[in-house]
Amino acid sequence: MQELEYKKYEKIGNWDFSDIKYTTKQDSNWNFYKEISRYSSKNSLILDLGTGGGEKVLSQMPDVGMIIATDFSPKMIETANINKKNYPNKKIKFVTMDNLNMKFPDNLFDIITARHTIIDAKQIYNCLANNGILIIEGVDKYDCWELKKLFNRGQSFNDNISISQKDYEDLKKAGFSKINIQEIVQYEYYKTENDLLALLLKTPILDNFSELDISNNTHKNQIETNLFNKYISEHTTDKGIELKRVLYGIVAKK
Repeated sequence: MQELEYKKYEKIGNWDFSDIKYTTKQDSNWNFYKEISRYSSKNSLILDLGTGGGEKVLSQMPDVGMIIATDFSPKMIETANINKKNYPNKKIKFVTMDNLNMKFPDNLFDIITARHTIIDAKQIYNCLANNGILIIEGVDKYDCWELKKLFNRGQSFNDNISISQKDYEDLKKAGFSKINIQEIVQYEYYKTENDLLALLLKTPILDNFSELDISNNTHKNQIETNLFNKYISEHTTDKGIELKRVLYGIVAKK
């Protein structure tokens, strides 16, 4: 999955969802950025993994001593540095790095955050200071499940256990002393079918979901329009096109 996501995001070079029109109704109180604010102070050193184009870390992260924000895509980091110009007072440095090959000394960070990205629990544990905190928001197996069932594929569709359970087991094995996990259920309502289409083209929710490859004029991996239209027909509400998201939040203490 990591290699597929790398190629996808390296080609896009931007993971900004601000042009996609949708509203959200959340059934859970857990909030990734509120948790970060809860555990951080003005002197905290934070490592943010999988930062993408930096839009969220720049606009939502609290003001702390310093934030190091990483992504494995150089184009994403290039985008993040462009976005950084709009936040001249933010104490943040963007760095290209693979989450599975972390390049930091042991016991360095007060807080490590990871939102919608892969992690290596043991490497994170080693990089955290004593009593340091790891905060995760992840996409779980049953995210967008009705859509995945219709297309008979998708992110974690064939996994034997949920991603949240795997993360929990990996964190426990790595040595974290206290691990709290929270299911997050939310409903997204997309204004038009083009807004939902834009989401699916920018994310790995469905595997091999892409538009016509103009470079060689082939129909390889072209969108299955009939299935997409079927989903639109069955899930259009007065609020928009409904997409049920199933996420999870974790706060773990070293």
